[in-house]
Amino acid sequence: MNIINKVTIRHLKQNKRRSLVTIIGVIISVAMITAVATLGVSFLDLMVRQEIEKNGEWHVQYKNVTEEQIEAIEQDSGTQNMVFSSDGYSILEGSQNDFKPYLYFKNYDEEGMEQFPITVSEGRLPTTKEEVAISDVIQDNVEVPFEIGDELTVEVGERVHITDNKLLSQMDSLQTNEGETLEKLDELETKNVTIVGVIDRPAWEPAWSPGYTVIGYVDKATIAKGETLDVFVTVAKLESELFDHADELADKNGIVGVQFNSELLRYYGLTDNDNLRATLFSLAGIIMAVILIGSVALIYNAFAISVSERARHLGMLSSVGATKKQKRNSVFFEGAVIGIISIPIGLLAGLGGIGLTFVFINPLIEDALNITEKLELVITPASLILACSISILTIFISSYVPAKRASKISAIDAMRQTQDIKLVGKNVKTSKWVRKVFGLEAEIGLKNVKRNRKRYLATVFSLVISIVLFLSVTYFTDGLKKSLEMSQTASQFDLQISGSGLDEVDLEIYAQLEQVTKTSLIKSAQAEAFIESDQLPGQLTEQLENGDMFLEDEKFRYYVDLQGIDDASFEAYAKELGIEGDTFAGNRKAIVIDQTSYEDADSGKFIETKTINAEVGNEIELQKILYSETNEQLEGEMLSTFEIAALTDQVPMGVQEAGLGGLTIIIPKTTFEQLDFTEDENSTSIYATSSDPMATQAMIEEQNDNNIQVYNIYQQRQQEEQMILLMSVFIYGFITLISLISIANIFNTISTSISLRKREFAMLRSVGMTPKGFNKMIRYESLFYGGKALAYGLPISIAVMIAMHRSLGYTFQYEFSLPWMSIFFTIVVIFLIVGAAMLYSIIKIKNANIIESLKQENA
Repeated sequence: MNIINKVTIRHLKQNKRRSLVTIIGVIISVAMITAVATLGVSFLDLMVRQEIEKNGEWHVQYKNVTEEQIEAIEQDSGTQNMVFSSDGYSILEGSQNDFKPYLYFKNYDEEGMEQFPITVSEGRLPTTKEEVAISDVIQDNVEVPFEIGDELTVEVGERVHITDNKLLSQMDSLQTNEGETLEKLDELETKNVTIVGVIDRPAWEPAWSPGYTVIGYVDKATIAKGETLDVFVTVAKLESELFDHADELADKNGIVGVQFNSELLRYYGLTDNDNLRATLFSLAGIIMAVILIGSVALIYNAFAISVSERARHLGMLSSVGATKKQKRNSVFFEGAVIGIISIPIGLLAGLGGIGLTFVFINPLIEDALNITEKLELVITPASLILACSISILTIFISSYVPAKRASKISAIDAMRQTQDIKLVGKNVKTSKWVRKVFGLEAEIGLKNVKRNRKRYLATVFSLVISIVLFLSVTYFTDGLKKSLEMSQTASQFDLQISGSGLDEVDLEIYAQLEQVTKTSLIKSAQAEAFIESDQLPGQLTEQLENGDMFLEDEKFRYYVDLQGIDDASFEAYAKELGIEGDTFAGNRKAIVIDQTSYEDADSGKFIETKTINAEVGNEIELQKILYSETNEQLEGEMLSTFEIAALTDQVPMGVQEAGLGGLTIIIPKTTFEQLDFTEDENSTSIYATSSDPMATQAMIEEQNDNNIQVYNIYQQRQQEEQMILLMSVFIYGFITLISLISIANIFNTISTSISLRKREFAMLRSVGMTPKGFNKMIRYESLFYGGKALAYGLPISIAVMIAMHRSLGYTFQYEFSLPWMSIFFTIVVIFLIVGAAMLYSIIKIKNANIIESLKQENA
């Protein structure tokens, strides 16, 4: 070790406080980078495991493939593992649930039994084609329960819609109209099977599906000529090319149906949606840039202040013959020493912090969401190398400018300490209004700020970075939640109860069930309205210009979802909007939902737009939709004219937003019943929320009312809420971390800057400045720092927000709006933090001896 490096280490030891502050700053920066990288990897690992637990591990599904096509898939270089499957429906004799009349046979080979989530509660899984395992819920819905060992003779086939002649799946509920079944079983094959086990109801069976799951066995080796199977493939290498490769394989071998496990592949970072990929990569780049800039700012300030403090030390080295290179390398060596100490501690702190967060968050996730998987601390070499590389790069960038500056310090300048303070008249000149309005103390404070320009800029830079960090991450959080809400189905209820003849009596009965927390009865019907072209939103106008849609007599035909809500629920909804319920009594006034989100089929974007550019007080004339016997739409019949009483984006429970080109109109049920709708032209449903939706569904079905159908969407919505909650927890945790780092950055910069001004403060006290005047000067300095930081920080933050909005715009299109509450919060907090940091620093030095402070060189 050369003499320069030895002197540098000794200087670090002598200035323990400054060295410790710098080391802590680097540790915080490294911990942040490590925590973010580990959090991302661990979160994706959780989502991968949860998705596999729910729907099995597979990447590509080839549907209805023949024996020759199976061989082609098996020999493909991209195929790692194959699972064979088939399915079909048979009539469930003695079913007590009119809306679940089928057994749904889902057959897997031996690998499929292991790869897909199937839980055996009694007996075992089938091992031959003549064996099956039934779902436990079947036992509660048949006249005579089945037992293990029972033999069944069933006819298995495909569900086919009678009118459309299309195949139906488990995602399609039983097709009926006024009690008449609109589907049949086709391609029937007789099978004799023996029950060998009972399984828990699979998570992948929708509550509204018409068939109870039965697990069967399929063997590729025994399939007959002409039979087809579904093949689930896990690929050998997860890369974006797998989408094109699978499509090419299908085209080459004449395979008609190809489906990808999009949810699982997305968690691996793969998607066949170019817009979504652009969104993910651009957002990741912006966030990493914000983190990197924040880290550089934090460490740079520590090194910049270090060089200012070491000016005389570097001047001494220069006076005894140190070259520019040696002085520059002195700062680089200091950075290396601090990095060697800080990076390992930062890595451990980041990993430990995230691990501790997981310990606290796992019970919350498990209890609130009832998911089976837990967050695990996933440490990958790639994430550690990334954290170390970014940290080393950050330290190098942070020390480069101070090192270059150190190399230029001459012995005379260093000893006179003229490199920081520039006493040029025009640079410290202040307006005469400053003294008149704020007083002498404010003028002295402003001159001090201008005189110590580099320290002042370092402090303002720290504040600006803190503002940008906080507002950027806050906007990112809001944008991500907005995107998730747009891409998920909006539903505010757990159960939908449908059937003929439902009325307020039924509503009262269901409302009194033990777990039910809220109910609403809605009568709905379809109508149409012709709207003037100047009231159309931009999205519709574009489609009209492109020729995708057309006007009729200079008006656009809107399809209207007319919703009549029971009076009590409607009055509560109106009050939420600030309207008294009696406004709608005895007249034709309505609430219009004027905003919707939809997925554009051509671009693949999720778009949020206005449904209509109308104003309160405008009238909408509704017409009844009429069809001929050949199902051709006829000219509409006048129904009623409604005045718009309110325009809102708030949707009441049970109501779905109409898509583009449609309107959702909300009226009281009493008004709805005055309209000329026949029983066939409207439908009635009761919507309910429940503390235990599954138990509530069972209680309703136990009433054995064959006219009632219960749709339980709780499980579907639970997964959507799980995504939003998990994202919110981690992103708000990230905001907290960013906020703490920003506060630490500001306190570090200001307290160190104040410590370096001990001589200056001692001089002011020596010429008669009172403690009151001194505190007043410091308060005004705080205002100058905060005001200047906001003047730069807010425009930069808005620019970053716009960049994020454009990144999200590749996939999610909605209007840009500023987070005013976050901006107001930031303004208040900046002044509080600056004031607190100033006050903390002043308290530490206010009792210092004037003579000692004038002689003191280092903190």
